[in-house]
Amino acid sequence: MYIVSSRDDDELNGLIINTANQVTSSPPLVSVNISKKNLTHDHILKSKVFSISILRKDTPMNFVGKWGFKSGRQIDKFQDTNYKFAVTGAPIVMDHTIGYMDLKLVSHLDVSSHTIFVGEVVESEIINDGEPLTYNYYRDIKGGQSSKNAPTYSGWADKPKKDSEEKMKWVCGKCGYVYDPLAGDMDSDIPPYTPFSRLPSGWVCPLCKAEMDQFSKLD
Repeated sequence: MYIVSSRDDDELNGLIINTANQVTSSPPLVSVNISKKNLTHDHILKSKVFSISILRKDTPMNFVGKWGFKSGRQIDKFQDTNYKFAVTGAPIVMDHTIGYMDLKLVSHLDVSSHTIFVGEVVESEIINDGEPLTYNYYRDIKGGQSSKNAPTYSGWADKPKKDSEEKMKWVCGKCGYVYDPLAGDMDSDIPPYTPFSRLPSGWVCPLCKAEMDQFSKLD
């Protein structure tokens, strides 16, 4: 999995993607597919540059949540993030990164809800020999979901079900904190779309540290 970053003058932004494809070897071209709803999409169109950071296997889920489930229109994702500027001027996220590519935009293709951006690699570097975070590991081992703007989003959370437990909110009897499965608890490495019944046994209320047996379904 990767973080694609770009800029609009002094405004920086980035997002998580699960696929980056080699298009040609000479010149070295790589493609990424970005939703038109994402702020980074507009930044790439304006600046004509972007970077791809390759994430490590042990990347914390709260870091994935920051870049994959929050919008740069509401928060500054680069705040408290280690990054540098590439040769093209694109920002490169360095936290939890094993390598990166710096690219200048050479072509793009409108594909309905998304745009396929093709960039020429201007510079690249392998930072360390860590194992990359794969989408399979993120989904099957860490239990992660795709954001709603991703092509891989399953949409299960928006579909009616016989068992509505996946959407059921739970409230802490001690402090009133509400656990929402659609939001998860990214600070505790609990990804969005995690039902209360699938929380780890040691999970506690983020506010008052009450144990799970202090929670009840929210009517």
